[in-house]
Amino acid sequence: MESKIENPKSKIPLPTPHVVLTAAILAAIGVSAFSDQIDPYYLDVAVGIGINIILAVSLNLVNGYTGQFSLGHAGFMSVGAYLSAAVTMLLGPKLLGETGGTAWQQGGLFFGALVAGGLSAAFAGLLVGMPSLRLKGDYLAIVTLGFGEIIRVVFQNCEPLGGALGLNGIPAYTTIFWVLAFAAVTIFTVYCLVHSTYGRGFLATHDDEIAAESVGLDTTRYKIVAFVVGAFFAGIAGGLYGHFKQTISANGFDFTKSIEIVVMVILGGMGNTLGVILAAVLLTLLPEVLRGFSDYRMIIYSLLLVVLMLVRPQGLFHFQRRRPTP
Repeated sequence: MESKIENPKSKIPLPTPHVVLTAAILAAIGVSAFSDQIDPYYLDVAVGIGINIILAVSLNLVNGYTGQFSLGHAGFMSVGAYLSAAVTMLLGPKLLGETGGTAWQQGGLFFGALVAGGLSAAFAGLLVGMPSLRLKGDYLAIVTLGFGEIIRVVFQNCEPLGGALGLNGIPAYTTIFWVLAFAAVTIFTVYCLVHSTYGRGFLATHDDEIAAESVGLDTTRYKIVAFVVGAFFAGIAGGLYGHFKQTISANGFDFTKSIEIVVMVILGGMGNTLGVILAAVLLTLLPEVLRGFSDYRMIIYSLLLVVLMLVRPQGLFHFQRRRPTP
């Protein structure tokens, strides 16, 4: 009998992450086309959810997949927010002229400003990561916490960037399209990075740093790479936040903001991208749901977090798949 042997090159499967990314960007374009018909309140909440997803997923690369404990993510967010706002406010009038330019020109300027803010945050992450990521555990958390406070004080006393009064009059360039598109790019980048051959070094560093070093892995380099990538996307989120709120203040990127992002990662499950996304959505919606209990909102919010951590210490959305029995 003749056996038919299929040519493995006859069917080339498309990479699923790329297909999902393309579909997500197309969906973002579709949502943006009908954004005028969406209630401004719901649009504001949706933008907040997208920004928090970028922050939580990027921090999950450091805290979840690499096994470090950073408390300075809000500091990287502030660097991106201030630097991108400076680009659009200082260079925008010179590049676009008095007319303000076309929509495409404004979009190009905004994209360049976001990339500049992300790169500046990544550079700050590199400066902090190189000396501090040789530390572990609580020591690293203290160093990153100190960095976040240093950045906050620097921006608070920088008069060209508004000083203590903050930076006002930022152009309102952020739309639901930019937020959803960058959220999709962030998830795509972290997923592909973790599931790549190089990304296995992150998981090895997380599982057993000493064992990873014993087989020749430079764990410090992997931690720095994760730190820089996470800082880059935190800077992007800061730029989106600043150009949506149109005003930023150093006090908005304090220790409380860093803790809020860390809670999203812990609640979603360390190293669980889908769980972190769901936690970011939940913790953005929960304060809005409790707005009717304004006097007791923060008490209820904190109590729910305590109960969840006692009941589900591994994360609310961390579920182990059952292996099929042979």
